[in-house]
Amino acid sequence: MPESQRPLSLADFDFTLPPELIAQHPTSERSGSRLLDGRVALPVDRQFRDLPGLLQAGDLLVFNDTRVIKARLLGEKPTGGAVEALVERVLPDHEVLAHLRASKSPRAGGVVRFVSESGVFDAQVLGRAGPEEALFLLRFPSDPFALLALHGHVPLPPYITHADSTEDEQRYQTIFARRPGAVAAPTAALHFDEAVMTALAARGVATAAITLHVGAGTFQPVRAHNIAEHRMHSEWFEVGVETVAAIAAARAAGGRIVAVGTTTIRALESAARQSGVGQALAPYTGDTEIFITPGFEFQVVDMLVTNFHLPKSTLMMLVSAFSGHAHVMALYRHAVESGYRFFSYGDAMLLQRR
Repeated sequence: MPESQRPLSLADFDFTLPPELIAQHPTSERSGSRLLDGRVALPVDRQFRDLPGLLQAGDLLVFNDTRVIKARLLGEKPTGGAVEALVERVLPDHEVLAHLRASKSPRAGGVVRFVSESGVFDAQVLGRAGPEEALFLLRFPSDPFALLALHGHVPLPPYITHADSTEDEQRYQTIFARRPGAVAAPTAALHFDEAVMTALAARGVATAAITLHVGAGTFQPVRAHNIAEHRMHSEWFEVGVETVAAIAAARAAGGRIVAVGTTTIRALESAARQSGVGQALAPYTGDTEIFITPGFEFQVVDMLVTNFHLPKSTLMMLVSAFSGHAHVMALYRHAVESGYRFFSYGDAMLLQRR
């Protein structure tokens, strides 16, 4: 049966990646990374700073303006056992949802003490929460954002092997970062610097923003052979009035909507689904569990700037849905053969909706 006629399974999104191609550090300049132009059948190797010349006056770039928080905390239980926390979401009343790693899970009513070079603070364990109770609900003694900024570590992805540094504090953050809440960076936007933004403006390319607070679930592996059985993680997002108006204006003028990153696609297409098929995009704030796989019908986005993603990941499925599975897998083979740098600190690619 031809590939286009059979259901795709998890194995269809696998590829072999030499470990040395996993970027451990960013390039010296944000826009100094490579850009694989995959808009047509034969890929073209470019530099990221070439991007403005690949777009047209009237196009609209949409960014994710989320800000990565220092979500990783190290501490101990009253018994002395080590605890590592990754704050997934900040809630009202000084409460947070967090992943906890410990030799024995703390019980409701207990206390976890977090320790850093800046001091210590105690968090009360309120109990388990979230899907399948995989998270813990904690109450901090004061503003969680302030405590995390003072005591936390940059939540680098699991495939980056060094401890977080001052370089990571700056470079694992986009120049658009405005609204704190993400525990992973919207990495496609890490390549943009002031020089690229100036060139885009001179080209007549407009910009707009959404917010999607990227969760740790973005690194969650897909284990089900039948990908339809995978349960997608939830992330909070907002598509505001100004962005909806900018998209409508670009469309009316014949411009293309260019999403910077898969998180931006998730937000825009989630908002479109709330509006309804055939209806005008409307502002929306809430959670999304959207799972974009081949066969998905995109309503908003025409082009995508994205980094290279992990094998068998939901993000591989998303980009395959956007530009075609066979085309994307061919682009990945080219990227591996050409020595592109992969994942968060790696290179980028430019895709067009199939």
